[in-house]
Amino acid sequence: MATTASFTMIGVAGRRLRVGQWHVQPAPGAKAPAPRPLVILSGIGMNMEMLEPIARRLPDRRIISFDMPGIGQSPDPIFPYTIPHMALTLAALLDRLRIDCVDLLGISWGGAVAQQFAFQHRARTGKLVLAATSAGGTMIPGNASMISQMLDPMEYSVEKTLRRNLAMFYNGGGADRVSLNAATAPSPLGWSCQLAAFAGWSSAAFLPLLGMPVMVMGDADDQLVPPANAHFLHNAIPGSKLEMTAGGGHLFMLAQPDAFIGKLTGFLDA
Repeated sequence: MATTASFTMIGVAGRRLRVGQWHVQPAPGAKAPAPRPLVILSGIGMNMEMLEPIARRLPDRRIISFDMPGIGQSPDPIFPYTIPHMALTLAALLDRLRIDCVDLLGISWGGAVAQQFAFQHRARTGKLVLAATSAGGTMIPGNASMISQMLDPMEYSVEKTLRRNLAMFYNGGGADRVSLNAATAPSPLGWSCQLAAFAGWSSAAFLPLLGMPVMVMGDADDQLVPPANAHFLHNAIPGSKLEMTAGGGHLFMLAQPDAFIGKLTGFLDA
């Protein structure tokens, strides 16, 4: 599936990041005011091209994403980074793009950055969607063999083993398959920095302070981030909405994109 995004390299917060945008201009014939832009923060090792099935199903909404340092075509980080630092980096990127307020979709690892951004920049966060993610340090662990395999970056940064492992990792137990044609190998440093950033982070202390509308999404067959994590987030965030699916596995939003987009747009447009 060819991407419909436009990509550019942008220097922000001391880093060069590859930034992608979809539907920057309003759709032809659109009469209603444009909705808030949607920032999508992807899972560990995921390059932006893998978001195409989601982005092309949201033609009326401006979509923004970026490859994390060492992922996709963003250069390797010079120094390790933390989840709070990447939330500040996102805020600086929005300043560069002259965008005041966004909705956020955080997928898996990206859900950590989404939670942190929503806490640090509440005035800039419209609605928050957390999909297949957890609160970090309080995470209920998933399949032990999957998690142990993640600890070796060479298993994911060498083309020979990349797709074999991604099939296990990204599908994560679901009956519906995820296309991996758009996946590119992260660098060993990029993968390691993402692992380290998540390992030292937790949102448990500030989840009760999130005051914006929040939807938590999980899948009953997710073996990497078990559904108990979605219930934990839902119970910790006042007034949040919980949406559970089945059969999609860890990346249910890519395995079952039409059903996912229906729930997503229903929440964002309400």
